[in-house]
Amino acid sequence: MPRLKLQNNEAIAIRRMLRVSPQKLNLVAAMIRGKRIDKALDILSFSQKRIAREVSKALQSAISNAQNNDGLDIDLLVVKQAYVGKNMTMKRIRPRARGRADRIHKPFSQLTIVVQEVEE
Repeated sequence: MPRLKLQNNEAIAIRRMLRVSPQKLNLVAAMIRGKRIDKALDILSFSQKRIAREVSKALQSAISNAQNNDGLDIDLLVVKQAYVGKNMTMKRIRPRARGRADRIHKPFSQLTIVVQEVEE
């Protein structure tokens, strides 16, 4: 996997093996793209989506990485990127009529959040 190039005023957090389809996770990630982090955390805390709690954890991790590893001011952080990728898929079998079987796919996703310090 190629390493993402970050600038001096950016920090990243990656959550892997999230048990939700990438399509559903992307709906939640789209809600916080381009928003200030305090606004993004408010959106996630009031979201009805089950996976919003995991996205919030990833955002908190990106904020902590920005503060502790890079020394960025957390009051000036903005969600620069929030994108979703596929991970593994569990395959299960469901019995059907007349001795047949159907495949059930249980997808996993990966979430990457990049926060950036912007000047007022």
